[in-house]
Amino acid sequence: MKRLFCCIITLLVISLFPQDSSAQFNGLLNKVKSNVEKTVKEKGKQTVDNAVWNSNLKNSEKEEFFYGEHSYVLQGNFKVDSYSKHAAGRVTFTHIPSDYEEFEAIYQVLGKTPHGTAAMMPMAMEIYGRNREVGEKCIRLLCYKSNVNTVLSLLKDKFGSTDDGYHQRYLPAAVLEGATPQNGYNPTEPYTVNMMASVNKHQDMQLYDGRVMYIYIMGKGWDTEQRSIEIVKTSASELCQVFNCPALLTQCKRIQGTWNGLK
Repeated sequence: MKRLFCCIITLLVISLFPQDSSAQFNGLLNKVKSNVEKTVKEKGKQTVDNAVWNSNLKNSEKEEFFYGEHSYVLQGNFKVDSYSKHAAGRVTFTHIPSDYEEFEAIYQVLGKTPHGTAAMMPMAMEIYGRNREVGEKCIRLLCYKSNVNTVLSLLKDKFGSTDDGYHQRYLPAAVLEGATPQNGYNPTEPYTVNMMASVNKHQDMQLYDGRVMYIYIMGKGWDTEQRSIEIVKTSASELCQVFNCPALLTQCKRIQGTWNGLK
């Protein structure tokens, strides 16, 4: 298929360029071949990565729980005490938590794991977009104290009312499965946050009794589809917290459709 495509392009180029323009012709032809090979390699790598990720997730523990009519499913094998480059995680949920009480209740479950904690960050962002006061309470609960003000400042800046490409109210949806710039960042339902291990291994905190873990949240809103988030677990609590998450708050690709919001 790749060879046939190159041959077709070659015939088109020959028809467009006179024979005495050999240097220009050769340069263009080489560029076309390079782009074709790059595309084939990228697609092949993406398929392999997805297959490996699904395999790593397949044998992980799975837990489902409910809050009223809202369903949450936690699955993954990230561990606080040990790093694995094969770790994977997934959190699936039917709705964004309706209020602080629901957010706090599910945090008591999801917060026990690094991947569950990471998946709650887009939820907290969306709640903040709906109600600043409630969202701030959720962020203060979920985030480590040194990260709270940074998150609040960036969200306030990003969730402005002007539709100018910089203010992006749809930002929390950009890391949900199925959401792309082309479809207006409307994710598949139920909503899903997919995660994989970062190349960075766990690190012990220097000043406090705790450990920082690095996780990639997968999302189609950026050219680099792996958005890094840092999760911390200290001895003072049985729950993890979001230690740092600038990659989730940076500019994503501008929307091309209409965002319908999240449930």
